[in-house]
Amino acid sequence: MTKAERHVPVLLQDAIEFLPVRRGATIADCTLGLAGHSSEIVRRLGPEGHLIGFDRDPEALALAQARLNEVAAELGPDAPKITLVGEAFSTIAQHVAPVTLDGLLADFGVSSLQFDEAHRGFSFSADGPLDMRQDTRQGLTAAQVVNEANEHELADLIYEYGEERRSRRIARAIVRGRPVTTTGQLARLVATAAPAMKADRIHPATRTFQALRIYVNRELDEIRALLEAAPTLLKPSGRLVVISFHSLEDRIAKDSLREGAHKGIWEVLTKKPVTPDEDEIKHNPRSRSAKLRAAEKQ
Repeated sequence: MTKAERHVPVLLQDAIEFLPVRRGATIADCTLGLAGHSSEIVRRLGPEGHLIGFDRDPEALALAQARLNEVAAELGPDAPKITLVGEAFSTIAQHVAPVTLDGLLADFGVSSLQFDEAHRGFSFSADGPLDMRQDTRQGLTAAQVVNEANEHELADLIYEYGEERRSRRIARAIVRGRPVTTTGQLARLVATAAPAMKADRIHPATRTFQALRIYVNRELDEIRALLEAAPTLLKPSGRLVVISFHSLEDRIAKDSLREGAHKGIWEVLTKKPVTPDEDEIKHNPRSRSAKLRAAEKQ
């Protein structure tokens, strides 16, 4: 079984139903990842349908392409058109014509591929180079950030993007421990400066790693750009479905949909976010913090 086949998409059936995916539809998957959601979407579109997938991670895009090619081969003449774009989803308006989409899906979680591969530097579960870039072809690495930013800048970054209350203590420890070049070294510095408390259910370095990942990849700016573009790309009655994994992402999505509803752009379909049930969490623990929000263009 390949990496892509082992990948378990979060809230899959809910996403499919809210979009909704039907034969002949044009659907954009803005966060292709390992094509977990897109594989199921493709099976439902039929030969007149069209999937447009975005991912700025070249490694993930190649695996997704291979998986979708296999699905298309299985479907034969019933396969839809598939277009993949190896760029950030914030560029969607450059690749999709206005008022052409029936549905737009964005799963803002980091892909399993990125977390599971030590050389990508997203996780401290295995020691690896401190990179964290989704697109390894451009941008600052996390190592450059932690070694070049001053203590005040680091503390603010960790507090803002990681919601870490002990950010100043952590930043001080990082500066004193420079140069920091690996995920394991960074995790040890953070854990020593701010050890886990009894009530904590996560590793003490989790929020710091989150903050650096968000900063390096400009994730919140990407989300804002996508949500701003979405209404212009969807047809009337087209659907937007977003899945977030932490409060910063979810807050942006919630506020954007609420503001859009007030302006008559959206009808919000999820008064409260949809979350995984106990069975999904049991089979896919990474889904625990997922929240799905959906809206229909007016």
